[in-house]
Amino acid sequence: MKSWKKWTAMSLAAASLALPTVGQAEELKVYNRDQAQPLQVEQIGRYNSGSGIGEGGTEIVAYDANTKRAFSVNGAARALDILDLNGLNEGNGEIPLLKRVSLESFGGSASDVTSVAIHPEGDYIAVSVPSEVKTDPGHVVLLDTDGNKLASVEVGALPDMVTFTHDGTKVLVANEGEPSDDYTVNPEGSVSIINVGNGLDNLTAETAAFTDDIVESDVRKVNPDPENSSYAENLEPEYITVDKDNRYAYVAIQESNAIAKLDLQSNSFSTVKSLGYKDFSKEGVELDPSNKDDGIQIGNWPVLSMYMPDGMTAFQSGGKTYLITANEGDAQDWEGFSEEVRVADLAAEDAYALNADLYAGYTQEQLDQLVQDGLFEDEQLGRLNTSIVAPKNADGKYEAVYGFGGRSFSIWDADSLQQVYDSGADFEKITAEANPDYFNTTNDEDKLDNRSDDKGPEPEAVITGDVDGRTYAFIGLERTGGIMAYDVTNPTIPTFSTYFSSRNFQGDEAAVDSASGDVAPEGLTYIPAEESPTGQTLLLAAHEVSGTIAAYALGEKAETQPEPVPEEEETEQPVTEPTEPGEEEPAEEPVNEEETSNVEEPKQDTEKVEEQTETVTENTTTEPESKEQDSVQIAASAKSDNDDAEGQPLPNTSTNVFNWLLGGVALVAAGVIFFGINKLRKRA
Repeated sequence: MKSWKKWTAMSLAAASLALPTVGQAEELKVYNRDQAQPLQVEQIGRYNSGSGIGEGGTEIVAYDANTKRAFSVNGAARALDILDLNGLNEGNGEIPLLKRVSLESFGGSASDVTSVAIHPEGDYIAVSVPSEVKTDPGHVVLLDTDGNKLASVEVGALPDMVTFTHDGTKVLVANEGEPSDDYTVNPEGSVSIINVGNGLDNLTAETAAFTDDIVESDVRKVNPDPENSSYAENLEPEYITVDKDNRYAYVAIQESNAIAKLDLQSNSFSTVKSLGYKDFSKEGVELDPSNKDDGIQIGNWPVLSMYMPDGMTAFQSGGKTYLITANEGDAQDWEGFSEEVRVADLAAEDAYALNADLYAGYTQEQLDQLVQDGLFEDEQLGRLNTSIVAPKNADGKYEAVYGFGGRSFSIWDADSLQQVYDSGADFEKITAEANPDYFNTTNDEDKLDNRSDDKGPEPEAVITGDVDGRTYAFIGLERTGGIMAYDVTNPTIPTFSTYFSSRNFQGDEAAVDSASGDVAPEGLTYIPAEESPTGQTLLLAAHEVSGTIAAYALGEKAETQPEPVPEEEETEQPVTEPTEPGEEEPAEEPVNEEETSNVEEPKQDTEKVEEQTETVTENTTTEPESKEQDSVQIAASAKSDNDDAEGQPLPNTSTNVFNWLLGGVALVAAGVIFFGINKLRKRA
């Protein structure tokens, strides 16, 4: 097992051999298991909203390819921030704020800005704005890219997410419809559909509502009186994604552990399907369920957990549409009603009668023995948060321990909504390997294991994008921090590529503050190379707790890939000797090809440089304790105090790039020696 902490000093020492000093850097920690094909990641820019820690200074971010601007939801200032990304092309690591558009300029009764999206052609942006009383109807406000109001449309209660269809003809709004704190008012959840295909004059929203007949019977109702409440009152849309053909939209309904399918031709729901339970008794599907077990204890347990996705995205592969969900987990927890309780509290009420028929990994005898051996104690499952809104048998007892969140990402067939892949225990295992000192930490304190009893690393956001000819899924971890990158080119067998984070841990039980770097990724935005201000694929990650946006460059830089030169052209190039400063370079005759062919190439010097490269590589890697090959790289992610006023491109200190640089030095040295010998022979 290796940690970022162990690797920091060695990696930076190796980098200092060839790279400029970078001061006051946010250390980008990059972890991968396969050194042969790591995803290249470099932090090249950062925006700081100036908000206090935990105030939501940056939450959701959208990008306009035309102006190279980003639009960031600022919950702390109750505003929309307009940012200029053009400076990234000049190596300016500090992303400037162009304009802050206050909530008051939107008009009406508004309490917050919850989401932002941009029209596919960059014509204008849409922001969702809840009412001062969250159970009242909210609005979607359309703005130009300078932040000037163009139109406003009334939508459902608590609009929490907004997006456009790919053809730009419709705006879709997830109206979450949360209940009031005292649970006396519970508005219906819905999706508003705004037709913008014919312009922005006299816009109105059509409502796609839920009816009981299209909801599958096993979709749970989270309500103190589920028998006397409708599904429309219970279902709370969280996130929307649209297929490539604009035929269907898919809606994550987090608290109900379900996905709804919305027909965009009829503007009505066709089905609402439960995602079922994740069985943590299966091999390869493990978790750490306690914050009182003295550290990292990942194993199988008799827990059935609801996936409960937050972020979701659709992508195409092999002519099929797939959905990827970030399985965060969430519970209804209001003053008037809360479903959340500890397993130990239910066990104390003799509320469990565990049934082996519900588990793949246990016999009844094994389950009974686990209970006898203290299964419901705090060091085992006692601390795990569970729900009172779960299936019971005829005697009123729970036959399984139910949990919140899958601690994973899943891939679903969009047609059938059947699962084709789940990442299992990967997130907890990978973060335990990469950062064992702060495994399952939270986003307001650097403390080992203090979220294991809740939802672990809490995958929050997900997006896909192509990098270097492969399709990747990027999943942000809200609590532990950082972003997981998986190659999903084949959706049925994704492979883990890289875990990277620019969060800085400052010591056991240290509070998260302004020195903690980028904490709690909430929203992710993918920018393809052809639309990027730098010409390289970018990922923007809005971090809610730190109030910052990190700009990460992904893959190889196009400008670093020189065009191949034919061999015959290389031998015709004139050769010049190096001159002293101020000395004119004498003209030289072309090299005689016949003489050149008789000169032996100085292989020995090249081999020495190659040997040196291998030595440096060996000094910057450590034999992993596990059987898998792991590597951790540190990349500086802020400008040096010594950088000039124009700014310097930020270095990528990954081992592969470092070796590439040394290899280039070796080739240049070989060329100088080669042509030097040739000139001596000519003069002789």
